[in-house]
Order: sequence, then structure tokens, then C-alpha cells
Amino acid sequence: MAEKKKGGAVPAEALEQLCRLDNQLCFAVYSASNLITRLYRPLLEPLGITYPQYLALLALWERSPRTVGELGDALGLDSGTLTPLLKRLEANGIVVRKRAPEDERRVLIELTPAGQKLRARAASVPVEMLCKLQLPLEEAARLRDTLKRLTRGLREPPDGNEG
Repeated sequence: MAEKKKGGAVPAEALEQLCRLDNQLCFAVYSASNLITRLYRPLLEPLGITYPQYLALLALWERSPRTVGELGDALGLDSGTLTPLLKRLEANGIVVRKRAPEDERRVLIELTPAGQKLRARAASVPVEMLCKLQLPLEEAARLRDTLKRLTRGLREPPDGNEG
């Protein structure tokens, strides 16, 4: 980060460097995310699922059933984004949506037998992605942990205050 001079002004040359596209953290994260998502496509197409569906399935393979809210929290998605994705998975016979017996307002998402079988077919995807990343496993793990810390920091405002 550029330091402010006395009086609070940032030198013009420092400001110019800060404003360069290739110096933007947001652009580096966006570019990497976009490319990684594209690299997943040929791995997931034979499974008949998209990248967002794959992420939902990863969460469900860890624990199923889950409520829509729990799944949304795990993925960082709101129900407006998650519901169409889940409807497509349901139409493909991978999950079922049903009302929770103890509370009809809650919708449970559960893997079908086909969704459970898909897990074995998808088991090679993480390994294939690691190969495509061309990073040593330890470096990939450090990067993942750094991005998780970044995400947590962005979700939790400093000092517990909003804004």
C-alpha cells in the first residue's frame, strides 16, 4: 500500500501505479477465477453438470440432506441464485427437494442415488484441476488459505461494525 505524505495526499506517481489494471487485486482474483471456472468445464461436461452445480454437489457430498439456507451459507449464495441451480439438478435426477417434516417452511435438499453415484465419477476432478493449475500442492494450499482469509475478512466488517 502506498503511504500518505504529510497532509494526506498520495503522490501522483504512486496514485498512477495504484490505478494500473495489472496492480489491482480485484482483477487478479477475477481473472484467476474466470480461468479456473473455464478449466473446470471440460472436466464437468461428461458428468452433465456445470461448475456452480459441482460446488453445490461438493457441499451435499459432505453432508446431505441440507436446507437451502445451509447450502446457501456453505456456498455464499442467496436463495434466488441457488433455487434455479437446484431445480436443474432436481430435473436431472441428481437431488430431490422436499419440505422438512418438522417445519414446512424449510426446504431440504437431498442427494438421490444417482447424485450419490456421481460422486465416484467426479472423484478425479480435483486431481485433474491440480495438474492444470501447475502449482505445487503446498503452494496451491497456501493460496487457497490466503483467499479464504481474504473472503472471511471481506464478509466480516472490521471491529464488528457495518460500513
